[in-house]
Amino acid sequence: MKRIYALRGAAQCLNTEADIQKQIASVYDAMLAQNSLAESDIVSLIFSVTNDLTALNPAAALRRSGRAEELALFSVQEPVCSANSLERTVRFLLHCYLEEGSTAHHIYQNGAEVLRPDRSINFPI
Repeated sequence: MKRIYALRGAAQCLNTEADIQKQIASVYDAMLAQNSLAESDIVSLIFSVTNDLTALNPAAALRRSGRAEELALFSVQEPVCSANSLERTVRFLLHCYLEEGSTAHHIYQNGAEVLRPDRSINFPI
C-alpha cells in the first residue's frame, strides 16, 4: 500500500541558465533514483529560490530538461530571514506516493549539504 511522503532537497547554483538547469536536473534525478520513484507517483513539486538567483526559474529549468512535463510545479522566492542564509540556493519540496514504510531519501548537494547535514548523503552526480 502506498502513502504520501514529502521529500526535501536543495542545491547551490551559479546564477546562469546552464548551471541552474544542471543542478535542478541533478537533484531531481537523484530524488527519483534514491527513492525508486516514478514520475507518475509524484503529486507536486515546490521550489523556493534565494533572491540572488535570477537567470532561470527552476520549474522552467526542469521542464526544459525534458522532465516533469505532466507535473504540477510551483516556484516561490525564499524569505530572507537571516544575513547568514545560504546564498544561491534552490530548495525542493516534492510530494509523492511511496510504499508505506519506505525510508525517504532527501537530496542535498553542490554545497547545500550544510543546510541539513543530518539528511545529506553524497550521491554521484
